[in-house]
Amino acid sequence: MKARVKSSASSSPALSRASAKKEEATALFALLEEHEHEQVSLVYEPSSGYRGIIAIHDTTLGPALGGTRFWHYANDRDALIDCLRLARGMTYKAAVAGLNLGGGKSVIIGDNKIRNREPIFRAHGRHVKALGGRYITAEDVGTSVGDMEFIKAETDHVTGLIGKSGDPSPVTAFGVYRGIKACAKHHYGDDGLKGKTVAIQGCGHVGYYLADLLYKEGAQLFATDIDATKLKAVVDDFRAKPVSAEEIYSVEADIFAPCALGGIINDETIPQLKVAIVAGGANNQLAEERHGDMLEQRGITYAPDYVINAGGLVNVNAELEGWTMERARNKAGEIYETILMVFDIAAEERMPSYRAADRLAERRIAAIAKVRQNFV
Repeated sequence: MKARVKSSASSSPALSRASAKKEEATALFALLEEHEHEQVSLVYEPSSGYRGIIAIHDTTLGPALGGTRFWHYANDRDALIDCLRLARGMTYKAAVAGLNLGGGKSVIIGDNKIRNREPIFRAHGRHVKALGGRYITAEDVGTSVGDMEFIKAETDHVTGLIGKSGDPSPVTAFGVYRGIKACAKHHYGDDGLKGKTVAIQGCGHVGYYLADLLYKEGAQLFATDIDATKLKAVVDDFRAKPVSAEEIYSVEADIFAPCALGGIINDETIPQLKVAIVAGGANNQLAEERHGDMLEQRGITYAPDYVINAGGLVNVNAELEGWTMERARNKAGEIYETILMVFDIAAEERMPSYRAADRLAERRIAAIAKVRQNFV
């Protein structure tokens, strides 16, 4: 009688699938542990095709606020990682900006060009509502103030509505502009931008408004965007010189202003940079933290993204607090002083600016947490 052949996971499809699912689940929770989030919620709503992730990073300072990003990701893992990173960034952004808000973010996975948007965003509104006020959403990449109105039909936990704070891009761009001036003050000893050359990556709302401010001060602009129409607007209105998406990294300029998606400061792009300053409106500009160290080693002044682009958060906070738009703009203007404070900490503690920004944020969060503990 033949001995029974021992089966292995590789020879059993059922066992292989079970093993793969177990590994995938383990990887998922490892991601959550790595980023130290309080809560992550994933919802699929089959009738609309809605697939959404909401990440709440930290609510020590207040309810988590962060926009909804609608994007076609390569896979679900990329979507989750993006959401986790963005949520953490919002915690630090609110803390450094001096706002009483925590950090969160949401992503909707899919084609953001769809015309019938109401079912998707009504489903997202129900997802937001289910979190009971722990998370407040707003506009972000791939979404609009109109989309926020659909969310509003399902929940009150949404900002950036028509007739209220609206599009945050002008205030975001103003904060970035003030941050660039602070970087110039730090690097050159003078914050004047007349005659300075700025390479703008991304000509969407923030990039366009930033180009306007820089142009009015007399800066010379280079620009790129994957959308030819958006690029043409910046070229026509502000006399920017158009360059390709690949060329923008190697343009000889004083300042590189990334205003598109994140992860663009990396092993491939850093050697190409021919600038003195990196300061722009994009989130998560460093592909990895070590890339901040690489910029420091090259002597490039880097404005930590969540510090310089906090104007958008200030704008939606104004709606929550009932501020006037003038007060919101003035608050965004304080980014100038905050950037200089970050550089002072970096110099005093001999660390790159991105770590100094983290130190500033963590000090405030720890201080407020201690106050709350003392009064419980």
